[in-house]
Amino acid sequence: MKDALVNLEHITKSYDGQMILDDLNLYIKENEFLTLLGPSGCGKTTTLRILGGFEKPDKGQVIFEGKDITTLPPNKRNLNTVFQKYALFTHMDIAENIAFGLKIKNKSKAYIDDKIKYALKLVNLDGYEHRMVDSLSGGQQQRIAIARAIVNEPKLLLLDEPLGALDLKLRQDMQYELIRLKNELGITFIYVTHDQEEALTMSDTIVVMNQGYIQQIGTPERIYNEPENAFVADFIGDSNIIDATMVQDRVVEILGARFACVDEGFGENTPVDVVIRPEDVELVAPEEGIIQGVVSHLIFKGVHYEMEVMANGFEWLVQSTRMQPVGTKVGIKVDPFNIQIMNKPASEDEEAVGVNE
Repeated sequence: MKDALVNLEHITKSYDGQMILDDLNLYIKENEFLTLLGPSGCGKTTTLRILGGFEKPDKGQVIFEGKDITTLPPNKRNLNTVFQKYALFTHMDIAENIAFGLKIKNKSKAYIDDKIKYALKLVNLDGYEHRMVDSLSGGQQQRIAIARAIVNEPKLLLLDEPLGALDLKLRQDMQYELIRLKNELGITFIYVTHDQEEALTMSDTIVVMNQGYIQQIGTPERIYNEPENAFVADFIGDSNIIDATMVQDRVVEILGARFACVDEGFGENTPVDVVIRPEDVELVAPEEGIIQGVVSHLIFKGVHYEMEVMANGFEWLVQSTRMQPVGTKVGIKVDPFNIQIMNKPASEDEEAVGVNE
């Protein structure tokens, strides 16, 4: 794409004969917060390392601001990387850590001092200049690692699972900090994680990856509400994924019962995958449901109850603010707009390649 900040074109990478990335194509727009999301081994960190210059692709090009930087070393690229292991220098104080890259660039002392104060203010650690690294908490160390990256004024900031070592509350706080920093600085962020909630919370665009392929690209809302295949539906949040038959346009047979839906163009009597989110399953009186079942498990999750309902040989996952005790007979209804129909893949390896919109 011509106006993209970064274009990854036909990137292929393998290690010891094992394919990690297979003809990957991706563009990243300026000022975008783009997250590479997927399970371990899907190729997301390799993609980041190729972008950062820490790995070279076997084939393909990395185009940055219109220039081919595929063979440029990391220190020649106008970007910085923040890793999960912060890699701070323990023998230096905070100011020296932040100033490290600026000193290499032979910046003046006055310039460096101004940048240190500016960076510490941005990450809410004013006055920490002379503290030592080992006196800081994990969250504070992560903020210093980010401060050290942003003082270099990169056009692109790469973050490789930077919050993975933090506890839940601190991780959530840092998510909001990163969103704020991105908005204030106007830097493009590329973020790697396997945490779906993290991706949904922070991203402008999510790239879902699996086995070296891009499965889907889209906004968090699009990825969650309109998954393009069963892998995406299963990986992003909880889902009921059920073998079904598209009887005709707007009618799907699920577990022997016919449900109205809004999808068209699948043909008649076509095997499909159906995805129904647990919050979209309505539990009603047995006679009001399209199918009937019995509540088999119940967990209180704070904001809602999570129930399992055995109906027509399938264990439905249901999330609702209304509790139904275990053993209760219930009916199941689903709004036609909340039934997602997807073609079954022709093979286990079939990939769905998204379009960055």
